[in-house]
This record gives sequence, C-alpha cells and structure tokens, in this order.
Amino acid sequence: MDVQQLFRMLKKEAECPLCLDTVKNPKTLPCLHSFCLECLDKLANFARRQLQTSIKCPVCQTSFPIPDTNTFANLPSSFHLNRLVDVLALHDSTVQVQKCNSCDENNPATSYCFVCQSFMCESCFQSHQRLKATRDHRNVLIDKLQAQDVQELIERPVICSQQYHADQALDFYCEDCKVLICLKCSIVSHNRHLVTDTRKAALEQKMQMTEAVAKLKAEILFCENEIKKQTELKDKNVTDIMNAEEKMTDSVEEWIRNLREHEKKMKQKFREIYETEQKQHETRLENLELITTQLKSCVERGQGVLERNISAEILETNQTILKRCDELINTRKPDRYKSPYLNYLVKKRFDTFDQILVTKTDSLMCLAEFDDSEIGRESNIVVVTRDSGGLQCYQRDDQIKVDILTAEGDHLKTELKESKDGKYTVTYTPQCVGHHSVKIEVNELPLTGSPFLVQIRQHHYQFSFKFGLEGNRAGEPWISDIAVSDRTGTIAVADAANNRIQLFSSNGQFKTQVKLDGGPFSVAFTDCGDLLTLSSENNNKLRLFSEEGQFIKHINDKHLKKPRHLSIASDGRLIITDHASKDVKVLSPDGNDQLVSMTAPNCDSSPECAAYHEKRFYVSYPVDGCIKVFDKTGVYIYDIGCEGSSDGQFDCPRGLLIDKCNQLIVCDADNGRVQLFTLSGEFLSTLGEEWFFDSPWCAAINLNSDTLFVSSFSRYDIFVFH
Repeated sequence: MDVQQLFRMLKKEAECPLCLDTVKNPKTLPCLHSFCLECLDKLANFARRQLQTSIKCPVCQTSFPIPDTNTFANLPSSFHLNRLVDVLALHDSTVQVQKCNSCDENNPATSYCFVCQSFMCESCFQSHQRLKATRDHRNVLIDKLQAQDVQELIERPVICSQQYHADQALDFYCEDCKVLICLKCSIVSHNRHLVTDTRKAALEQKMQMTEAVAKLKAEILFCENEIKKQTELKDKNVTDIMNAEEKMTDSVEEWIRNLREHEKKMKQKFREIYETEQKQHETRLENLELITTQLKSCVERGQGVLERNISAEILETNQTILKRCDELINTRKPDRYKSPYLNYLVKKRFDTFDQILVTKTDSLMCLAEFDDSEIGRESNIVVVTRDSGGLQCYQRDDQIKVDILTAEGDHLKTELKESKDGKYTVTYTPQCVGHHSVKIEVNELPLTGSPFLVQIRQHHYQFSFKFGLEGNRAGEPWISDIAVSDRTGTIAVADAANNRIQLFSSNGQFKTQVKLDGGPFSVAFTDCGDLLTLSSENNNKLRLFSEEGQFIKHINDKHLKKPRHLSIASDGRLIITDHASKDVKVLSPDGNDQLVSMTAPNCDSSPECAAYHEKRFYVSYPVDGCIKVFDKTGVYIYDIGCEGSSDGQFDCPRGLLIDKCNQLIVCDADNGRVQLFTLSGEFLSTLGEEWFFDSPWCAAINLNSDTLFVSSFSRYDIFVFH
C-alpha cells in the first residue's frame, strides 16, 4: 500500500460522524463512539432547545444524559484518534504543522528520529547529523514518509506531558492511580504507589479486554442467529398470511359459485312455477272466452228472431232457442283459478362461519400424549399446544379437533376438555380391540405424525377365588343359573335339584336360602335390587322376592309354556327362552304384554339363554353349536361361531352375557371353557380352560365391580374372576 492510500484510509478513520471532517478534540461517549467536542456540544444545545435532557449517539442511538455544564469536555479523549490527527497533520498542509521537539524556537518539524523519538526542525536535523552519537540514528524526512514510517509514527511511544518531563516516555503504569507515568513521575508523584511496567500492565488488561470482546463476539453470533430466526419467522408470517388470504379467497369464491348455482336452480324453479301457473290461467281464459262466444252467438240468433217478429219463425225456433239457452245457462262455468301465494322464504340468513385466527400456537410444535387403551375403559389423549419455541402456550381461539376411527372405519364419540394452560384432554371409550387411527388437528393443521395408530388392548379377567353351595347333603346339587346384583353385589344361585335359591355376599359368604316348590331354573336381579325367579314346573312360573329372600308377588306368566332362562334388559323388559315354543319371548316388565317373539329361521332346536345389548338380542343354541343374533324387532341377522373345538367354535354353548367392555362372554359347556368375542363375532380369547374340568354352564357379572362369576353343570363351585 502506498503512503497516499494509507493517508486516505487514516483520514476516513479519523472522520467525525457528525461534521464529516477530520475530528478535532475528539471525545468518546460511553458507547465508545468518538466525535468532535464542538459537534457534541452543538448536539446537546439543540436537544436542550427541544426541552430534552439527553442526546442519542448518532451512530448507535444509545441515549446519554446531557451534563449540567452543557458541555462534554469531561469525556475521555480518544488516544487513537489524537495520534491519527498528529500523523495526518504531517500530510495535510491546511492544519497546524508538527513543531520541533529539540529546540525552543517552535520551528516547524521537517524530520523525525525513530531512535530519539522526537520531531526536529531543519537546523536541529543538521546538528543531529553532525553529532557522532546520533549520526547513525534512523531519521526520515516528513515530506518523504513511506507507509511503514507512518505506521511506526502511529505506534511511537507516548511522551509524558508533565513540565520538565518532555523527554520521558510513559513506560510505567500506576496501579493505584490507574494512569500512565514516566520514570520521573514514579519518583516524584507516585512514590510508594504500586507501579508496574506499561507492557506488563497492558498485557494483563489486554487479556481482560480479549475476554470481554470474546463475550461480545458470542453475543454478536447470538444476535445474528436471532436475526436469522426472526427473519425466517417474518418470512413464515408473510407466507402464512398469504396462504390464509388465498384460502379465504378460495372459500369466498366457492361460496359465490355455490350461491350462483343456487340462484340458477331457484330461477329455474321460478320459471317452472311461472309456466305452470300461466298455463292454468290461460286454460281458464280460453274456456271462458269460448263460453262467451257461444253465449253471444245464441243472443245474436234470438235477438234477430225477436227483431224480425215473424210469428211463424218465432213458433218454429222457440223450442230450439229455449233449449240452447238452457244448455248455455246450465253449462258449468270453469272455477276461477287463483294462483297459490308465492314468496321466497329464507329459512336462515347466509352466515359465514370463518374467522381470521391470530395465535402464537405452532401446530408443527404441538404434541399428543396417549394413555394405554383397553377395550371398554375410558381412555385419554392429551394434546399440548406449544409456540414456535417449543414452550407450552394457551390461546383462547385455538381450535383442537380429534377424530378417532376404528379398524372398521367407525367414528368414536369423543369429549374435549381444556384446562386453559395449553393442555386439552380428549376422552373416549374404545368398543373393540385392534388398531385405531387418531387424527389430530390444531387450527386445521395436522400434528406432526398425525394420523397416529393406537393399539386397543383386550380386557382380561384374572382368577380371584371360588366358593361352593351350602348344605349339599340335602340332595344332589345342580347349579342351573346364577345372578348378581349390581347394587349390593349379592349373588343368587338357583339350585334346581334341591328346590331352592341360595344367597351369598360378594366375597362368597353364605347369607340365606329361599325354598321354592318347583325347581328354580333361572334367576335375575331387577334394577331396584329385587330377585326374580323362573320355574317351569308349577303354575306360578315367575315370582318376585326381595334381596333378603322375602316373597313379594307372583308375576303374570300367561305367555309362558316351558320357560328355560330369564334375563332382564336395561329398560326392565323380561327376556325368556321357551323350550315348548322354541322361541324367545320379550315381555313387558310386569309380564302382562308380549312385546317381541323371535325364532331362528330353518332351526328346529330350542334356545337356551338370551341377552339384550345395544338394540340386539344374543341367543345361545346348544344343539346348533352357535350364538344367533337378532335385531331389536326380533329379525334374525347372523350367527356367531359354529360347531367344533377350535377357537371361535362351540360344543353346546349355554350361558352368555355382555360385559361393560362390550365383550360377549359364552359358556362353551362341552368344550370345558369360556370364550370371549366382540359383538360382531370376532374371537378374542379363552378363559378358564385350566379351571373348568367339566361343563361351564352359566355366568353372571357385576358391572360395577367388573367381577365375573362362572359355574359348572355337575360341580357346585362358583369361580370368581376380576
């Protein structure tokens, strides 16, 4: 780099940002930007006139209070700028030139000695060259400075400004006073102070400054990264707004198209109504005009005869004219047609249900948390809304939509609750096992990973304990049916062989027994907790007892011939299988009316047990080896299972029920097991093969405690599963 280019760069560096000239008496603000003292004071005076108490740095806009003295003279001077100004003075003839440091005549300096570190006039330079001790010093003429010389002048040692210390360099630093001093200063003014070498002190403070600058560089990187992210967010905002606006425009245009299409259809309908009504009016008018013409014609003929007044003509035409007049008078005139009143009714004003949603929620950052889901049990999905920084946030206008589809494509009912902290709880109850698809949208945008696949597990029963009948010596026990009260957990066991019903507590402890004439084949608890018994060997087939075993009344059983099994629907209807008629009868709760009767088509066997759930009847047919399903009106729909010993097949299916998880539980008697199915007939699992060494005959369930009771045909044990 040549010296002229260097001076141009130095001049630009020494330029005051306010006056754009070489800085004069440079003062540095706390923000580290330097200006001419005069420029700063002018700025302060202007601010004062505007009734302001502070000024802003023209470069970085940092605010600083205006001193009470209205001048910034007490601000620190810029060492670097002062040195630049001195060097630039050697090149710029318009400023005051550097004076000689070697004599007292204040002559302009023409050269500089880098060894003596002083400027010299022409006379001193000549003397300097003649002295043997200094003639070999490195000297340079000011008008012949090179770039390297200028750089060394900028970096030349600082000379003490104290009186009588003019030849002393500031080679020391007073740690107590925090100032640069020369050797004489250290002896005279800073005696007993902690004094260190300038380079050593500078090195220590350089390390501090380096660390501080490094922190600032890190802050710069952080800010630049924030600028980048903010710019990305700004651009994303523009994109979002444009996309939303485009969506709005498309929606409005679609509405307009639909409205135009609606208008077209309505106009066509108006045209059809118009044409139909006009045709009706025109038909009436044509008929009336024809009648009027005929009347006028007859009047004209009769009037002519009267005017001519010829007796022979009157006598000859009188009967004809009178007859014609009677015909015309008696002819039925067309009814006056009145068009129906026509109006255009707007049942509902056209409302737009759109809105502009402004939210901090970022759909791409939102999360969904899933519970372990089991068939028939209430499960939860928690949706957490978060902002673009991944922080949980709540926005009142956010729209959360969760749609759950079963494997068959059915929609599950869901309930959404918000806690107003950014968490939304979606509650649902799965009705079948298998994978379910969960689609989650936040503000009509899908969550990352949506739709999610959720595995619904089967509801399992675990063996708990067993208990047996009391008083077996009285006769061969035969457990023909069991029932349990959802209200109290009381268990009723029909012991047909011993003509009795035994009552147990929920833990299998014997409570009491009820003796009956005629073996009770079946028992069931009503909603209010009373016990209904069914027998086929006496005239009083249906009898009602209290839960404690006290007789209440007989129930009309005129519809029953040879009933086998009794169950009670949730609405109180009595469902009874009848071996004599080989059908299933549905009676009113009081037994007076037969509401439904159902028989399986092409089936000559008798039904054993029946249950009603979700508008369908499930009936076991032991001989046919299947469960037949009927709709609510008694129409046959389909079979579940068939004869066999494999999973999903039966050998003499008897007792059945539906638990609260919508599982069909069937006692597969001769296969020695209990099988579980979905309501559509899909096999789920097998229960109790290790427990039922002989035929499982009947089953009951306490829906409140989710407790299953199963009994065998030839044994008198009740097996309890939770």
